[in-house]
Amino acid sequence: MPAMKKSFFATALLVFFLALLPACFGKENTSDAATAFKLTLPIDCTLGQNCFIMHYVDRDPSPAAVDFGCGRQTYNDHTGTDFAIPDERAMAAGVAVKAAAAGKVLRVRDGVPDRRVADETDKANVEGRECGNGVVIDHGNGWQTQYCHLRNGSVVVKPDTAVAAGTVLGMVGESGLASFPHVHLTVRYQNKVVDPFVGANAGPGCRVDRKPLWEQPLGYVPTGLVRSGFATEAPTMNAIWEGRFSETELSHNSPALIFWVQTYGVLQGDRQEFQLTAPDGKPFAVRKQDLAQPSRAWLSYVGKKASANQPLSPGVWRGEYRLIRNGKVLIDVKREVRMR
Repeated sequence: MPAMKKSFFATALLVFFLALLPACFGKENTSDAATAFKLTLPIDCTLGQNCFIMHYVDRDPSPAAVDFGCGRQTYNDHTGTDFAIPDERAMAAGVAVKAAAAGKVLRVRDGVPDRRVADETDKANVEGRECGNGVVIDHGNGWQTQYCHLRNGSVVVKPDTAVAAGTVLGMVGESGLASFPHVHLTVRYQNKVVDPFVGANAGPGCRVDRKPLWEQPLGYVPTGLVRSGFATEAPTMNAIWEGRFSETELSHNSPALIFWVQTYGVLQGDRQEFQLTAPDGKPFAVRKQDLAQPSRAWLSYVGKKASANQPLSPGVWRGEYRLIRNGKVLIDVKREVRMR
């Protein structure tokens, strides 16, 4: 009997430990899944050269908004990271949107027109289709990514197909609720939005422990240059996003010469300094200004109309721009145009 009791006790103990194993391994796998998932860039470009991050995830649960760097380059309830390109000329040439990680395509949508949203009427016209043309990918272990605002007619993947990290999904566009050409990347873990610059399971706000998801570290750049150039009339933001005023040669008989700069993430108190210099080295127009308000997207310029006293003489004209914050130069631009 004692031997039988020992055998029964040993068997019961073994069953008990075996029953615990799934729960233990389940917890370990969940923890690993939250930290092991990594992302590559969802766009075929070089950040800071031919593309930039316009908006980050909003980390403030209140009606206010804050990005992960405690800055304001986001807006209320923004659920993703906006990787933008300079203008619609670049969009027409084609910039690929790529899968940020391996997985299986769950859903796709195409056929939504590319049209920049400018007012409430435009917003109403895309209600229910705010993502525009898009792709959703399941990566397993509770992770999903969503890619929005792809160019109409460009989506090349189908549901239920496997994709590798870097697989082309379509092209950057302006479909859905988009006011500039970009791809909006939303990351979700267990159906909750995750800021890829912070990682899963972080609390709200910007002062949290960060475990970024990026395979290669991405810096925080809340202020930068989009594009700059010369025009013969006052530029508008709409014209700049269209890709106008990209010429490097203009007629000296033009009615005016304007040097313009488009930036993102300017703050109240930033100082901007312009100078437009004629071919003879003399200043044609100068402007220095402390900005009175912040702006996520900013367009500014300097220039003058041509006159008998100040003609637009043939030769190379030079435009210079600096954006200064707390004594530090954040943007330093030098451009030239030839007046023929």
